[in-house]
Amino acid sequence: MPLDTGGLSNLHFRVGGESGPLTPESFAPTIQSGPDIGSALRLAREFRGLSLADLAETTRIRSAYLSAIEEMRLEKLPSRPFTIGYIRAYATALGLDGEAAVARFKIETPPPETDLRAPVGVGHDGDPRLTMIAVAAALIIGAIVLWNIAQRAISDDAPPPPNAPASAVNQPLVAKGGPVTLGAPLPAPVESTTPAPYETPGLAAATAAGGSADAAKFAAQSPDAAPAVPATPLPATFVAQGPVYGATTDASNVILQARKGGTLVVRGVDGSVYFARQLSAGESYRAPALKGLVLDVSDPAAFQVFVDGQTRGLMPAPQTPVSKFQIQTPS
Repeated sequence: MPLDTGGLSNLHFRVGGESGPLTPESFAPTIQSGPDIGSALRLAREFRGLSLADLAETTRIRSAYLSAIEEMRLEKLPSRPFTIGYIRAYATALGLDGEAAVARFKIETPPPETDLRAPVGVGHDGDPRLTMIAVAAALIIGAIVLWNIAQRAISDDAPPPPNAPASAVNQPLVAKGGPVTLGAPLPAPVESTTPAPYETPGLAAATAAGGSADAAKFAAQSPDAAPAVPATPLPATFVAQGPVYGATTDASNVILQARKGGTLVVRGVDGSVYFARQLSAGESYRAPALKGLVLDVSDPAAFQVFVDGQTRGLMPAPQTPVSKFQIQTPS
């Protein structure tokens, strides 16, 4: 009987004893090949003669991630959603059913109950400055606590203050015999001497004269002292050199004429103001023939008094009653 030389190839047996030619697809790995989905994908890749670098270039997935999928090292992979996407892309690139590969992966590796992991390579480092601040704060707090403990320990270890013996406390003081001589009292130190109170010049006189500086000046003069003689002679008779305010000619015979600018205020007995004006040089005022009127001027030397048209000199004081000029009521 001749030996089989192997001339018959591509022969396989089917159910029922029938035989037929073999095809490459009959031995191609599927999604269900191997003990897990990683082995199935590796067998499919090796069957097609592809390397991890080839698949990494096709799928744009790192070779390390593809190798971890084949070896089912899930700890080397990103979070579960990324891993599922990588498996789908890996199977599709090999011409397999990507959804079937994902379904097998989910069956073999059910989702854990823990939170999703972040992608590998993503750092979670915080701001180093916050760490430094926290460390510094802890050191400061620790130093304060240690300082307080040390202070308390020192105070506890310190000896108590010395106390005088009871015999010395209860012993009465006895002065030595003999006369006691006291020296003369010492003068007070310079720092304790009180200086004389300061007085404003003219304040007392102004207060006594009603609070006016002009009143104080004229109050300082004796009652019989004559008013100051003006530098220029006063006119003997009244000659109007400007407006004449006040009463009419037949109602009064006392006239005040301003030799220079000054204030004139005329008050009644009850303090009511009959006239108040800043008179310029040449302006005049005719005082009415009323009882109790008082002429109040800012500067007595600025006003000349005329009675019946004849001069009576300057105002004797800042406040002068009209009756002092001996008003003569015309008949």
